[in-house]
Amino acid sequence: MPSFDEVLKEAGEFGRFQKRVFFLLSQTGITFSSLFASVVFLGRAPDNFWCRIPGAAELSERCGWTLEEERNFTVLPLQLGNESVRGVCERLDVTWDASASCSSPLARYGNLSTGTLPLAPCHDSWVYEQPHSSIVSEYDLVCGNAWMLDLSQAILNLGFLAGAFILGYAADRYGRILIYLLSCLGVGICGIIVAFSPNFTVFLIFRFLQGVFGKGTWMTCYVIVTEIVGSDQRIVGIVIQIFFTLGIIILPGIAYLIPTWQGIQLAISLPNFLFLLYYWVVPESPRWLLTRKKGEKALKIMHNIAKHNGKFLSPHYSEITISNEEVSNPSFLDLVRTPQMRRNTLILMYAWFTSALIYQGLVMRLGIVGGNLYLDFFISGAVELPAALLIIVTIDRVGRRLPFAMSNIVASIACLITAFLPEGIPWLKTTVATLGRLSITIAFEVVYLVNSELYPTTLRNFGVSLCSSLCDLGGIIAPFLLFRLAAIWLELPLIIFSILAAVCGLLVLLLPETKGISLPETVEDVEQLPSHFGKCGKKRKHQDTNSYI
Repeated sequence: MPSFDEVLKEAGEFGRFQKRVFFLLSQTGITFSSLFASVVFLGRAPDNFWCRIPGAAELSERCGWTLEEERNFTVLPLQLGNESVRGVCERLDVTWDASASCSSPLARYGNLSTGTLPLAPCHDSWVYEQPHSSIVSEYDLVCGNAWMLDLSQAILNLGFLAGAFILGYAADRYGRILIYLLSCLGVGICGIIVAFSPNFTVFLIFRFLQGVFGKGTWMTCYVIVTEIVGSDQRIVGIVIQIFFTLGIIILPGIAYLIPTWQGIQLAISLPNFLFLLYYWVVPESPRWLLTRKKGEKALKIMHNIAKHNGKFLSPHYSEITISNEEVSNPSFLDLVRTPQMRRNTLILMYAWFTSALIYQGLVMRLGIVGGNLYLDFFISGAVELPAALLIIVTIDRVGRRLPFAMSNIVASIACLITAFLPEGIPWLKTTVATLGRLSITIAFEVVYLVNSELYPTTLRNFGVSLCSSLCDLGGIIAPFLLFRLAAIWLELPLIIFSILAAVCGLLVLLLPETKGISLPETVEDVEQLPSHFGKCGKKRKHQDTNSYI
């Protein structure tokens, strides 16, 4: 009785069927990356805003002022009369009533040059020239409330974290494609509610839920893609990352063409409803079906794959076997119960955390240099494209482990050099920092592939989801680490990034090499993977098998 990998080889490891499924599911990367980075444009700072003096709205209407004229009467006297004023976060502590003059409403308060005008903090009387351009102007996330913008991104990352656990577990128990479709529906519905949120609390609640479902779409589509191709074709796990980068590149174009944050939010959310059409063209993972003792359905799907690939399964492929392993609901203990699984899990968790922390830290560091927001964001995304191409060229020639380690080491060196380069040569600092960004992107993309290859089928989705949850933790910590340490010394975050990347580069050398090896089906298969010191591992045993007819 043949194994699943033998049947897959006969049906075609990466034929027309797999290419179609890969292309369709890869589109998820575009929508997910747009959600991941959308806060840059949803929360962009308004160009002009000020605090409205009580009674100014009524006086402005009576006098027929434009917004610009109201601003001149409100802000200019504030700046001229008070040298110590802290910009637009304060207002004159006065009230305009019906007796105020249209030509000089502050005349009765005396000489504006004396600097004695009373001041008051502004709380909820903000005026924006473009009130619906971003969530900052929509929900008054300025001055004392500016931290709430950071909170919105932290909430999204918390959603990713919750989605990794909840939907990762659900996909292993109830099926990959079911959870994928439900997640797409959830992202679309929550995205619409976010766009029309009546207040910031509702916005945060449904942004969290959108993060939960968004993580479900990305992780599940990734696992489906890697489970329906042969061991020699799992490079598609890297290629799918290109679509994530495409989303980063496309996002500034969407934001440039759509002037309101609601429009941007809808543009990145509504396409998820189109993915529901995949119900008719993307099947359940046959590997998962076998682990749930649904061999008849798995075999039917394999016959369909062979048909679309122009192949025909041999008559003796009427049964498919997998190694005998008790199927149970996965838990964290399953990932650390045996020595190899424990080592893999701990190293991968650290690698996910480090990659996300450094990646987001370097992105934010490049973003604070100023310039054209749309162009800078586009360039920062375009620099990621060579990462996937370099991996594709090298990973099947030299394996996974060496590029994984070297990318972290190069990122470490680049961060360290950037920290000590003199400020007088900014182009060189930017170039070396970009090299660090390229290197950590490579590490980020390799960890996706390696993670899925180091867990058995029964634990793969849960293992990938659990380990990648450390990515979300890194994303939550990154802005606080960057800005708090930069307040002490601007380059101190780079020193921390360098240390973290160097440690990661050494640790990943302890992982097994998975080049050209079939996806493990059981924990025993994982334990028999090639050791980090050896060139080949033991052959897998298949004496005890179950057949599913």
